[in-house]
Amino acid sequence: MMVTTCLSLTGGAETQVVNMAAGLSRRGWDVEIVTMLPLCPPLPDFRGAQVRVTSLEMERGVRGLAGFLRFLSEVRDRRPDVVHSHMTHASLLTRTARPFCPMPVLICTLHGHKMYSVKAEGAALRELAHRLTDGLADITTAVSEAAGERYARVKAVSRKRLMVIPNGIPEEAYAPNQVVRLRERRNLNLRDEFAWLAVGRLEKVKDYATMLRAFPVALEADVTQVLLIAGAGSQRPHLDALAEELGITPYVRFLGVRTDIPQLMQAADGLVLSSVFEGMPLVMLEAGVSGLPMVATRVGGNAEVLPPEQRMLLVPPRRPRELGLAMQRLACLSDAERRAMGEAAREFVLSRFGMDAILDQWEELYTRLLEQKRIPETVEI
Repeated sequence: MMVTTCLSLTGGAETQVVNMAAGLSRRGWDVEIVTMLPLCPPLPDFRGAQVRVTSLEMERGVRGLAGFLRFLSEVRDRRPDVVHSHMTHASLLTRTARPFCPMPVLICTLHGHKMYSVKAEGAALRELAHRLTDGLADITTAVSEAAGERYARVKAVSRKRLMVIPNGIPEEAYAPNQVVRLRERRNLNLRDEFAWLAVGRLEKVKDYATMLRAFPVALEADVTQVLLIAGAGSQRPHLDALAEELGITPYVRFLGVRTDIPQLMQAADGLVLSSVFEGMPLVMLEAGVSGLPMVATRVGGNAEVLPPEQRMLLVPPRRPRELGLAMQRLACLSDAERRAMGEAAREFVLSRFGMDAILDQWEELYTRLLEQKRIPETVEI
């Protein structure tokens, strides 16, 4: 049973849960996903895998006893061998519920570098709650070495119960394809422009305001450029106004929520990420497997996704000029140089974060913990 805060595929953590569930189901596991919040589009596609989905119908920001009781009932009815929670609120739910219902194994996965909410507030309180409930989980995992080290340092997780298992990426959907690239660029009315792609919720933690402020610096290069932003969120009105204020509206396209990210990756020439916090962003793994060179902030596990020789394109967060100069640097490279960067990034990501290898790690952990919890049979004399 995988328990998640929400399941709308507008975030990397939710996409990772779906990819894991589909992969484990194909390997013979009986998989159920329980989402705390109601289901909302875009809904997951399990690509033919048999995965049951249940919603607790809880409301964001409301502490609902009814949802908690529904979760207890679901666990008692289904009696899962392994409960695996994803994201902060789901981890707190499963830990709180464990004394009241059978959970032979409980694993909690934290997908961020900090326990932030959509509004990027209250992280310290959530980390305190995790520290107080740490003993109720068998293992807590982080998705990057940087995130794991930070959680241990602030004592949100005890080192003896902490592991790092990174996000995984399925290769098949993101393989570079020149035919797809030409078709999608036509669909987007792109000609010879250098197309930047940004993907993620339009929320404070992604800091799109810094990206927009960086873009005029990038445009100082003698290269025609366009910025494609895929995602939706509460910051959209502010970002529209900021783009107008900066005079870059003709060069910025807000695409809204998209379900064709692999195709957009093919159409783009570079990925840009301006986040203030990250655990291990799935979008960077997707870009890497797509052979797309990247400019990003040096936060969380971002450096762990890039080959060492490409980490010079990482910049400190909230530094628009430095981000813009890094964008200039990448946009001014020749096609051959960018292609070589993309090929190196693809090889690096596949060698470390391929989904099959990551699923092997999860299966080994599930099996080991179940064997440790197995009660020896009583021998009658």
